[in-house]
Amino acid sequence: MASEQAQDQFRLVSPSINHEGKLPRKYTDEGQGAKKNLSPPLEWYNVPDGTQSMALVVEDIDAPDPSDPIKPWTCWVVANMPPKLKGLPEGFSGKEEEVGGDYASLKEGHNDYKVPGWRGPKLPSHGHRFQFRLFALDEQLKHGNKVTKEKLLEDIEGHVIGEAQMTTMF
Repeated sequence: MASEQAQDQFRLVSPSINHEGKLPRKYTDEGQGAKKNLSPPLEWYNVPDGTQSMALVVEDIDAPDPSDPIKPWTCWVVANMPPKLKGLPEGFSGKEEEVGGDYASLKEGHNDYKVPGWRGPKLPSHGHRFQFRLFALDEQLKHGNKVTKEKLLEDIEGHVIGEAQMTTMF
């Protein structure tokens, strides 16, 4: 029974995350093999009934800040994802209009580099955790021209009907 319930849960996965739970170097902005700002592929399952829209926030939750020991660093914000999408393909960031179809309505928000889209992390040290949070929402929200993590989280308050999380290491 417990395994049946686990299979029915709203889940977020990435086929590129290795068996150790590590984000491959090609999705970072660091070292040999890095592909500048290549977003990782994501897949999700069991979207809750009644979902009208979805949103994604990706953060380095171990980022150091000179004024505070730890301050999550936003790598990617995506809003207005239609619930019929089953994932985002590798390298999708910045190509929503090019890919077209249901992807054309997505809105990539500004990350902490102050630009829209995925920005691969360049870390001062390894061992950082990256948290991917996918929100199922009960309505399509209007976010305005510039979406940030803070604005998105404020807008979705009271509209979240499900949340799937995935944490990886780098």
